[in-house]
Amino acid sequence: MCSCVRSSRAMAPGLLPRLLLPQMGFRLAGRGLWTSPQCLAVSGDSQLPPVPGQARVVICGGGIVGTSVAYHLAKLGWTDIVLLEQGRLGAGTTRLCAGILSMAKPISIESQMANYSSSLYQQLEEETGVKTGYVKTGSLCLAQNQDRFISLKRLATRLKVLGINCNIIKPKEIAKLHPLVNIHDLVGALHLPDDAVVSSPDVNHALAVAAARQGVQILDRTAVQQVVVEKGHVMAVETDRGSIECEYFVNCAGQWAYELGQASEVKVSVPLHGCEHFYLLTKPLQEPLAPNTPVIIDMDGRMYARPWQGGLLSGGFEKNPKPIFTEGRNQLEIQNMQEDWDHFEPMLSALLRRMPHIETAEIHQLVNCPESFTPDMRCLMGETPGVSGYYVLAGMNSSGLAFAGGAGKYLAEWMTYGYPSANVWPLDIKRFGNLQSSRTFLRHRVMEVMPLLYELKVPRWDFQTGRQLRTSPLYDRLDTQGARWMEKHGFERPKYFVPPGKDLLSLDQSKTFYKPDWFDIVGAEVKCCKEAVCVIDMSSFTKFELTSTGDQALELLQYLCANDLDVPVGHIVHTGMLNERGGYENDCSVVRLSKNSFFIISPTDQQVHCWSWIKKHMPNDPHLHLEDVSWKYTALNLIGPRAMDVLAELSYVSMTPEHFPSMFCKEMSVGYANGIRVMSMTHTGEPGFMLYIPIEYALHVYNEVMSVGQKYGIRNSGYYALRSLRIEKFFAFWGQDLDTFTTPLECGREFRVKFDKDTNFLGREALLQQRQEGVFRRFVMLVLEDHDTELDLWPWWGEPVYRSGQLAGTTTSSAYSYTLERHVCLGFVSPPPGPEGLPTPITPDFINRGDYEVNIAGQRYPAKAKLYPFSSLFTQQKRRKEDMELSNLQGK
Repeated sequence: MCSCVRSSRAMAPGLLPRLLLPQMGFRLAGRGLWTSPQCLAVSGDSQLPPVPGQARVVICGGGIVGTSVAYHLAKLGWTDIVLLEQGRLGAGTTRLCAGILSMAKPISIESQMANYSSSLYQQLEEETGVKTGYVKTGSLCLAQNQDRFISLKRLATRLKVLGINCNIIKPKEIAKLHPLVNIHDLVGALHLPDDAVVSSPDVNHALAVAAARQGVQILDRTAVQQVVVEKGHVMAVETDRGSIECEYFVNCAGQWAYELGQASEVKVSVPLHGCEHFYLLTKPLQEPLAPNTPVIIDMDGRMYARPWQGGLLSGGFEKNPKPIFTEGRNQLEIQNMQEDWDHFEPMLSALLRRMPHIETAEIHQLVNCPESFTPDMRCLMGETPGVSGYYVLAGMNSSGLAFAGGAGKYLAEWMTYGYPSANVWPLDIKRFGNLQSSRTFLRHRVMEVMPLLYELKVPRWDFQTGRQLRTSPLYDRLDTQGARWMEKHGFERPKYFVPPGKDLLSLDQSKTFYKPDWFDIVGAEVKCCKEAVCVIDMSSFTKFELTSTGDQALELLQYLCANDLDVPVGHIVHTGMLNERGGYENDCSVVRLSKNSFFIISPTDQQVHCWSWIKKHMPNDPHLHLEDVSWKYTALNLIGPRAMDVLAELSYVSMTPEHFPSMFCKEMSVGYANGIRVMSMTHTGEPGFMLYIPIEYALHVYNEVMSVGQKYGIRNSGYYALRSLRIEKFFAFWGQDLDTFTTPLECGREFRVKFDKDTNFLGREALLQQRQEGVFRRFVMLVLEDHDTELDLWPWWGEPVYRSGQLAGTTTSSAYSYTLERHVCLGFVSPPPGPEGLPTPITPDFINRGDYEVNIAGQRYPAKAKLYPFSSLFTQQKRRKEDMELSNLQGK
């Protein structure tokens, strides 16, 4: 063990590093009102300033996230803002933050937030006069193996699309940038020159100073006890010092956000859980490190290191994290957290392997800093689904400093305008529901999440904890037949089915950016869907029923939906639910069951969001009723030309298109079971039927379908085959291709908008304006031309798209088309700005005349772009196959 560890054991516990306790320029004595230093009025406990009786918004949490929200709301013109902190301002995780500000984040919206935060923290010193400790150091994300190097190359292409300066470098260049790094086992790195380090408490102080100057009232030593809710709206906040009436409440309580949500009159689910997080501080090295020495992020070694007062600050994300605060809220526990050298030893060993020259360095302290983590490693943002006016910004997954500026800006925009200026769906708290609020689930999941922050994640990886939470009645039956599972919104869904005799273990452990081991299995399932019949369990879909005694249900849907819902009973309508900007809040299928009853089918992860959207616009009418019936029905998708034969034999009813037209629904008997909703659609463009089966009949119907289907070559299939089929047919999917900023006109779905009817609907004015002015981007299909499926890296999503050598857009989803025998990508492209930098309307001619390339991890592949519709593509492929077969015959 190095000498620095031995010396550290004699240190007095609880000693805090000077960097993390900046001079605040003032002192707080007891409970007091925090204001800017120019108008500071410090009072003792006997002279407490009163809690205001009312405010427009109350923010709970005086860390960097809460002060950022207050700062940005004030910037947008809000007044009567009160920020409450139960302890001292910034005395929680903010005080102990490692201070690394990196833009290398796994999803684009997180990189955008970090990029904005970096700009904000630089300008704060000039704006407030408070030094933030901002030093542009740059960072080096190291790769010890080729898979990590590929992941960094993919990240680099995405960051460049966002305008973030980065480049891939070789080991020799690493050594030039950082003299202490051992490069013998490295294959390369991602260099981000504009990454930085800052003092998190100083940034928090600067944000608070700026907010206070704009009238924000900040009260420390004031604990929120509960949020008062009446008729689904925030009405007041009760504190230990009195009640504050308010219209809005923002939960920025960090570690305590979960407990605060549960303490309200109407419980609010804020799914996060705390874990201990350790980092090491050394005294100045023999040759002190310069303040602008690059930050090192060695994810394969599970450690990071940054310069700190001539020495090093180094921590990491271990494989065996220690969850904390499962039993509840205790502010004092943060201040009494103990160092644990045995637990930190693997990260210390990784540090010494990466920087062997620091072995003789002397340690200043081992810091134990609590951090909160969420079930999917993304922060929680937005208005809660059950309480209007109750907003959340919490669960930063150890990136609170990097995200706070951008996240505070987006939330302030959301509260001001009703929506943020970027697509934040990946962070929207409505992606979760009450099912993720179990403390046992959260404790187990964060023990997986924390190591995953530095784990190599290849496409289509799955969480292993918290599984089998929601399952179809057919789960055990499908599992015994070789189903391999993935999870969506807590629901188990089959990916594909492993045939007998295949090596299950190797398939489960297969991780690659190249051609996956399941390629042939999924190909066989796709072939069966096209030539015979397959059955896919799609029970996870969100399912609602909207009913009324009069025309209320129709009137609501006509207002919410872009397409015309005033159709004959039994008809199915594909439609978007749009916002006032014309963007998709939901993409769904609606069945008119009767004159005043409708069945709404939406994507799985839309369960909370879609419910909230509909309820938000529903009138308070006792004769109008919305019910979530997702749990009542098992959904089976029968895909393929022989699906009609299977159902005809089981129902003694003709299922031909003449008797059962496309996009139609009938309630039928299937086998012995009555009341099965049979719909002539498959979500793939292939022939077939969706069966919505009351759950008590699910096993019977499935067994009957499989039994009768044997003569027709039936087999089970999974979502990977479904994905391939829908992408090759140019079917856009909400959450991947469509979002709240995408309009029907941009993705070729204008035919699903009732422009010809004199019916007002949400988003109509925006679409009419867009139709007049033109669209500035278009949804396209890109078929890769010179791409070797066997040897080349695969596209997955997020790849840059170039037109005639210029960046034009990115892909949103992709799949291998077994029909075209090529990779197909879907995505958006835009023309370059006009002469004055204004956006230019896009035309079909612009799309069709360009030479396209898709950039996969730095390698560009030519592609053919197609607009909707594209039927000629399949005709060309069929002719090519026929020509090949003819030439083969002639050669024999």
